[in-house]
Amino acid sequence: MCTNTIQVKNINKTYNEAKSCKIFKAVDNVSFNVKKGTCFGFLGPNGAGKSTTMKMLYSRINRDSESNGEMKILGCDPGKYPLKVKYHTGVVPQDDCLDEEVNVFQNLMIYAKFFGMNEKKSRKRIDNLLGFMELTDKTKASTKDLSGGMKRRLVIARALLHKPKILILDEPTTGLDPQVRHTIWKKLRELKSEGMTILLTTHYMDEAYQICDNIMIMDKGRKIIEGCPKKLLNENLEKYVMELIKGKIEEIGYDKKIIRMDDLHYYSNDFNALKKISDNFPEAEFLLRQTNLEDLFMKLTGGSLNEFQ
Repeated sequence: MCTNTIQVKNINKTYNEAKSCKIFKAVDNVSFNVKKGTCFGFLGPNGAGKSTTMKMLYSRINRDSESNGEMKILGCDPGKYPLKVKYHTGVVPQDDCLDEEVNVFQNLMIYAKFFGMNEKKSRKRIDNLLGFMELTDKTKASTKDLSGGMKRRLVIARALLHKPKILILDEPTTGLDPQVRHTIWKKLRELKSEGMTILLTTHYMDEAYQICDNIMIMDKGRKIIEGCPKKLLNENLEKYVMELIKGKIEEIGYDKKIIRMDDLHYYSNDFNALKKISDNFPEAEFLLRQTNLEDLFMKLTGGSLNEFQ
């Protein structure tokens, strides 16, 4: 029995560039599966195809009609059954797009009407969601007076109003302070533990590492690599890295069997070996740390995840 909530095989999306009259391939032959009750993350620089892929999933845009690719969201093709897919999907876009002319409660009540929820049912659901997102004391507050973090939590509450089976978030914590980010991570973990399937795009590597069960790194519309974050790091990188902040890497005596070197980094599974090399540099000129997902992206593409932001 298949446990995949989302099944994607060889999808493509192309656009015609008006100025150059050229065809731009935003998504190029991408495939992946997402199991029920897991969090799947899309990583990559701006223009990698992350948001375009997500929009195809919740029927905001259609994939190429001439493509032989397949998409199944809860067993339905979003191109053929967009309303059914949208009904079971909650979306948190990059922009909050809240109605600032009404208060917090009214924002949610208006949205509930789009799903045909009666007033009694809506009030109960709204009260529960405001409590879950820690916004109960802001029920009658003007939306325009909320902080950025509160607005983001309100948008997540709005996306959960109709009890969707899938929650899609496009850069949910960009621009928020660390405390708010951790609060949102906590709520996403709780939703996942209740069986909700979550998809997100993010530029924060710690965000992807902490809450995603699987990630897909994309670049120029293509999938570069996919899998469990921790497993991908273990299989593709050494555990530790010494990153030079100033100066240049010089030929310092080291065991090449233990340490791998590129233009700005020394990599090794032996922390003490890196510590020994770091003694050759002033403290202000290097950073000794564990390797992370951005290191992996740089190894695979030669560029930073945030290079095009």
